[in-house]
Amino acid sequence: MSATDAWLAGFRQRAASLPGAGLPWLDRVRAQAIDRFAAEGWPSGRLEAWRHTSLVFLGSESFAPTAEGSVDEGAARRAVAALRASQAASPADRSGAAKAGGADGHWLVFVDGRHTPALGDIGELPAGVRIEPLSQALARAPESVEPLFGDAALGGSPVALNAALATDGAFVELGRGVALEQPIHLVFVAGSTGSAAQVRNLVRAEAGSQATIVEHYVASSADAATLTNAVTRIDAAADARVTHMKLQQESERAVHLAAIDAAQARGAAFASHSLSFGARLARHDISTRFGGEGCEALLNGLYHVDGKRHVDHHTRIDHLSPRGTSHEYYRGILDGEARGVFSGRILVAPGAVRTDAMQRADNLLLSPRAEADARPELEIYADDVKCSHGATVGQIDEASLFYLRTRGIDEAHARNLLTWAFAAEVLGRIELGALRERAGNAVRSRLPGGELLEALA
Repeated sequence: MSATDAWLAGFRQRAASLPGAGLPWLDRVRAQAIDRFAAEGWPSGRLEAWRHTSLVFLGSESFAPTAEGSVDEGAARRAVAALRASQAASPADRSGAAKAGGADGHWLVFVDGRHTPALGDIGELPAGVRIEPLSQALARAPESVEPLFGDAALGGSPVALNAALATDGAFVELGRGVALEQPIHLVFVAGSTGSAAQVRNLVRAEAGSQATIVEHYVASSADAATLTNAVTRIDAAADARVTHMKLQQESERAVHLAAIDAAQARGAAFASHSLSFGARLARHDISTRFGGEGCEALLNGLYHVDGKRHVDHHTRIDHLSPRGTSHEYYRGILDGEARGVFSGRILVAPGAVRTDAMQRADNLLLSPRAEADARPELEIYADDVKCSHGATVGQIDEASLFYLRTRGIDEAHARNLLTWAFAAEVLGRIELGALRERAGNAVRSRLPGGELLEALA
């Protein structure tokens, strides 16, 4: 039996026990989605969108959802505790904890794709806010889930597989005009080798609401070979402001696939920060659509990989309405024989006049065998717009290196200092102090002599 056949057999075995089973609309979506995956299989390099990141190898690897009750909750508990400790706000941040985003936010924890209430803490929610597992929302009010869930045609075949097999995820509703002061932390712990997690997060932000949502992907074991296939869908109504941050720090033997899809109504603002440091292969698809005048989007990303690891970011911003503004910045740090891919597309539709769009992708190669591919794209069908894009791939600047060495800094530390400076620009765009600090720690921990950088930070 091929791995694809195994997924199909698994669907037949589990369909009746998946959350929401028996709901006609959901059964229909799941059936259509598994049919699509059966027809297309894992994407190969023959598809343009997957030219640099084939998933065909997954056809010969065996991943499956873990049996309920088989999770090592102790290991997961330790992983979550370490995460929360690293997330604790500094004393300075505590003076403005709401803005800083400390450990006191609202926490939902999932282990191998299943909600684990004992490890989370929703805390007190203001009126008009609901945060709960998707499985619970499907049981409580499926009619509120249906418009957000999506269909089988959404995204590539991995997204279809997610729609068919999603075991759980977060369901977030922000009422009209509600501003949630503390961030929502969604923690996904990858467990034992061979485990597969299909998680689906749905967010509805009603008019004028505001929130920050942080997705953390961590592993309970440093060498576990796992598969995560995550989908997040965000619906931001008029004048809503949603900040989404994703930190991917899974095992270096993990495979991590993720798709983030946002829809923005008039005047809505969406900020995405995507930070990827783990996994042997990580692929992130991030897209947003401007469905009304005056939308704003910030797409900000950083990846740092080494060895023979591979990280890929594909972004798309559709300017479908006038006076939209989008800024996009991605930076990659690649060492060893690692490979980084960035492909970003900005579409300016007819009538989307006075669009202001800018896109940059820069890569720093720390090794002669590291490789970077960058492909920024602009597709413009409207007049009276201001659009630009650019990409660079290079090594550490020798003149800057020489300058630091003349100041008495040895070469190794000088290189680390310049690498840190390259990353810091991306980190500086993260408004939440505790989250920015954690991301900075993750970068510094990957650099020899990081303790010196920490002292300088």
